[in-house]
Amino acid sequence: MYYFASDMHLGHGDAQSARHREELLVHWLECVTTEAKAIYLLGDIFDFWYEWSEVVPAGHVRLLGKLAELSDRGIEIHIFTGNHDMWQRGYLERECGVRVHYSPEQTLLAGRRVWIGHGDNLNIKRQPMLQLMNATFRSRVVRALFSWLVHPSLAMRFGKWWSGSSRKAHGGAPDPEVANRALVEYAEQHPQATEIELFIFGHTHAPASYRTTHSEVYFLGEWIGCETPTYGVMDAEGNFTLKQFNNQ
Repeated sequence: MYYFASDMHLGHGDAQSARHREELLVHWLECVTTEAKAIYLLGDIFDFWYEWSEVVPAGHVRLLGKLAELSDRGIEIHIFTGNHDMWQRGYLERECGVRVHYSPEQTLLAGRRVWIGHGDNLNIKRQPMLQLMNATFRSRVVRALFSWLVHPSLAMRFGKWWSGSSRKAHGGAPDPEVANRALVEYAEQHPQATEIELFIFGHTHAPASYRTTHSEVYFLGEWIGCETPTYGVMDAEGNFTLKQFNNQ
């Protein structure tokens, strides 16, 4: 079995809710471990994550310990970076044994060709400001200056402020038909759309499934404020299902 989840945004909110969300994720990992051939976490695991050469953000020790434990037991764990946690420098790979993917990838799972990615920075050609922001955040020059000139404590404060501002700008619970439209179009127009059987996205916080001319398209949803968060599972025959985790 292959398991998929995204958009936990660990660190968001007050300390109690953030801790509860982390414990919920750790419990989910414990529950799926018995059947998991591989686990895919599709970005925005952290509300803000930035690595320096010798410094990483404080906290999240329960999750990091669980990822290391599962990796040590031989379970494949794949992390795809999102727009809130793209600034990584190999810490999770070295210390937790996971594989980090910095861009979407295609792979074969259960005999099916699957496209996997967070979903940010795709089909944004009609959004010039978003294009500029993404280019700035991904710039090696900007990142080097930020790392050298800004003290980590100030950087983390800025990052948490930026993350909260971004969330407020997008308002409350998203309408799936609106939130997912651009990425469904991306799947329909992909140059290899006739070959890719499944697209799996995070990013939109709106769990849903769609059928295009050639492919199935799935959105994993979010974990913020969710006692029964949505996740995806693919069985040995290649059937993909969105499920809700009942934390019992």
